[in-house]
Amino acid sequence: MRTDFFYVHELPSGKLSIREKILKNGSHSASDIELLAAIIGSGNKKNSVLELARQILEIFDTAHDSPDIDKISTIQGMGPAQTSRVIAAYELGKRMFGTTQKKITGPRDIWETIRHLANRTKEQFICCTLNGAQAIIATHIITIGIINKTIVHPREIFAEALRDRACAIIVAHNHPSGRLEASTEDIEITKRIEQVGDLVGIPLLDHIIFSEQAYLSLKEQGYVT
Repeated sequence: MRTDFFYVHELPSGKLSIREKILKNGSHSASDIELLAAIIGSGNKKNSVLELARQILEIFDTAHDSPDIDKISTIQGMGPAQTSRVIAAYELGKRMFGTTQKKITGPRDIWETIRHLANRTKEQFICCTLNGAQAIIATHIITIGIINKTIVHPREIFAEALRDRACAIIVAHNHPSGRLEASTEDIEITKRIEQVGDLVGIPLLDHIIFSEQAYLSLKEQGYVT
């Protein structure tokens, strides 16, 4: 049987289908792609349900407020019913949890907030804006790179910080390889962001390099003053 036609309950995720995995182990055990696949339900001859979920996730990652309905509906295999389910789930999640401001007391708090992005195949540079109580205002994906490299400019980071009227920021990026080592480029961009933050009055509190299993704080490593 070809997997192109499979429904989500027929698609294996390890030894369990996605639906079985969620019911047995909880929704937290599923990746973002698997959660989206569960909402979509099924694919078509051209795209499996997991491929549809992957394409929609790319739209989510670059959405500043709400995902573009037109972009989602033009994906081959996404009919009106499936598109409306995805948009409704996104909006419900935003209404229920989007305004929840998590207070940050250390790098682990940031990692727990963004670790679901660790399984992306491309490196993503993220900016978390904070208010005066060091609670998260918003989490922004600034750039999406190639397999293991992303290019970011401080102006893109502080454009979001100024829009949010942030009092401070924490930046982060995933290492798709899983190796938690700060490269020379990582250290250099951290210093540049810190310098710009000092100039505009929005300090950089930390730069986190992370995988799904662990994280590295450049603040704890002495690279952020």
